[in-house]
Amino acid sequence: MTSTFATKPVTEDGTDTRPSTLRAAQDTPTSLWNDSADPRELSTSINEFGAVGATCNPVIALTCIKNDPDTWIPRLRELAAEFPTAGESELGWKAVEELSIGAAKLLEPAFEASGGRNGRLSMQTDPRFHRDKKALVEQAVYFSGLAKNIIVKIPATKLGIEAMEEAVYRGVSINATVSFTVPQAVAVGEALERGLARRKADGSAAPNPEKTEFGNVVTIMGGRLDDWLKVVVKRDKILIDPGYLEWAGVAALKKAHHTFVERGFSSRVLSAGFRNYMQWSELVGGDLVVSPPFQWQVDINKNEIPAANRIDVPVDPEIIAALRAKIPDFSRAYDVDGMEPHEFDRFGATVTTLRQFLDADAQLDALVRDVIVPAN
Repeated sequence: MTSTFATKPVTEDGTDTRPSTLRAAQDTPTSLWNDSADPRELSTSINEFGAVGATCNPVIALTCIKNDPDTWIPRLRELAAEFPTAGESELGWKAVEELSIGAAKLLEPAFEASGGRNGRLSMQTDPRFHRDKKALVEQAVYFSGLAKNIIVKIPATKLGIEAMEEAVYRGVSINATVSFTVPQAVAVGEALERGLARRKADGSAAPNPEKTEFGNVVTIMGGRLDDWLKVVVKRDKILIDPGYLEWAGVAALKKAHHTFVERGFSSRVLSAGFRNYMQWSELVGGDLVVSPPFQWQVDINKNEIPAANRIDVPVDPEIIAALRAKIPDFSRAYDVDGMEPHEFDRFGATVTTLRQFLDADAQLDALVRDVIVPAN
């Protein structure tokens, strides 16, 4: 389906009627991905808002199943019958796979049109493997084979970054997740370059029969960095202009993007974990990806937030200086050398988010259990 906004963008008086996100997607290098694999939301995001990518994980699968029980409850029962020895976790992940494959199909046109740079469905590895490099790599290889445009999410912990390098060497397209800081993003970018260099040097590496770009992206969950700094401010009784705390994630995203460009990384930065519209609007114009949840896209367009090129507009130096002076964790997150890889695992946002992902896995297990072993 072709967007009506794309075919009739201008009224007789010269007014551009395209939604803000579509203008940014069509007029700048900035790519829009939908932070959900829900087929109804994704179809609208693609056809009306300009999305050329999407993501799926246990949190999203859990939400999709809860929001569409008429479809998914019978399907889970069918899966239980098809796989009579499968437990709750295995059945839940089969639902994640089905959602991902369906979303990947919707994105195939964008994948083909971009040569693999976009049109990607991000599929997250099981967070319960976060301590097992081999398991992360093997699951990444498996997920990569589910559809030609799958891109696999691995957490940006020390071990996870090692797994990303090995996975990309084995032919997997990567999206770093559980990532909040510039040093994490740069460490991932470097690891992906090493993996790609190993592929090029090693004639025995897995082939790329599609001859498409890997399309690797490196997420910074800007809003989750903001969340963590707000926890620190409350915990340590720090008094700072509360508005400044809305800029920390934006500052980290801008810094990471410009660092990637300066260093010539083949991967792009991806903005996720939305808490304010600036995590989209302040990045427009950059050759990067923004991945807001569907409702954020609706609200950005409803409020006609301008799709102005602001990627090169720096965050107010006064805000940066205040965040540095008051909150040491901001400098750790903002400076390229703010943390060493062994520190990533215990950074506050990492711990909080990884625990939430693990909890979502447990909730998905419980939902499947209630379907296949209902209470009397």
